[in-house]
Amino acid sequence: MQLSREELFKPLNRQRDNKAEVATRPSLTYWGDAWKRLKQNKVAMFSLAVIVLIFLAAIFGPMLSPYSYSQQIRGEENLGPSLQHPFGTDSLGRDMLVRVLYGARISLSVGVVACIINLTIGIFYGGISGYFGGRVDSIMMRIVDIIYSIPTMLYVILLMVVLKDRLDNLLKLPVFSGLQAAGSGLISIYLAIGLTYWVSMARIVRGQILSLKEQEYVTAAKTLGASSFRILVRHLIPNSLGSIIVTTMLLIPDAIFTESFLSFIGLGVDAPVPSWGSLANDALGSIRTHFYLLLFPSLAISITILAFNLFGDGLRDALDPRMRK
Repeated sequence: MQLSREELFKPLNRQRDNKAEVATRPSLTYWGDAWKRLKQNKVAMFSLAVIVLIFLAAIFGPMLSPYSYSQQIRGEENLGPSLQHPFGTDSLGRDMLVRVLYGARISLSVGVVACIINLTIGIFYGGISGYFGGRVDSIMMRIVDIIYSIPTMLYVILLMVVLKDRLDNLLKLPVFSGLQAAGSGLISIYLAIGLTYWVSMARIVRGQILSLKEQEYVTAAKTLGASSFRILVRHLIPNSLGSIIVTTMLLIPDAIFTESFLSFIGLGVDAPVPSWGSLANDALGSIRTHFYLLLFPSLAISITILAFNLFGDGLRDALDPRMRK
């Protein structure tokens, strides 16, 4: 039996099923999904809250305190913790709370400087090395190996010995008057971090670029006539941001600890500017009678480094697609 044309092309009477159109999972971008998984990590979110509180206390704490970090109060030397002085006072009658809060500015500023250096020098140095490869990569990585082989401590000692007088003379000039409060010791730490801390970032970015530059979208960009700089800035580096952010967050506590250790052994900030490391060093002489002078700076260092490390671990898990459940 031969069917007519209308019967052959008769449209199906399909009933619309609303349930079939309901999305089982909302559509999320990479960063949206990472933020969602980060919020589910309670330890990482608590660490982030602690980091924010430390930054706020470092910025606004000294402003709200009735004392300055260098103010000596006669008759109130070596007082224990009280309502008037929650962290007590030192041997010169200076309030320890404001000195710990001001020391947070020094330590956190070193972490911020390390972050800025990583995001400027390390990313582009490692990106250029990984993208061009060949002899360029070989030469640039040998320079990184040489810098990485010299300990940070040696850099700081050399800078303190060789550049101490020159830095003091430069700080006397009107152009650098704004840096006089920091002192040559802290500037030497900045220089040491600038010479060493970007090399780890450069290695990681280089490895990411080497694995990404063979992808199809890079080949398509080259075919369309995109320049190497555009491919590197618009395609390769943005796709490496996950590793870059995690590495930066894990290097910040390392920089903070380095500054505290250098100040502890006397190579950091110049007196009377306080630092967590210098406060711990000042408390060693009276540790048996006034242990709180060492307790509070040590707790500040430990809590800050622990918070950054825990948040960095949570951020790494959130940005890694392989950790998705």
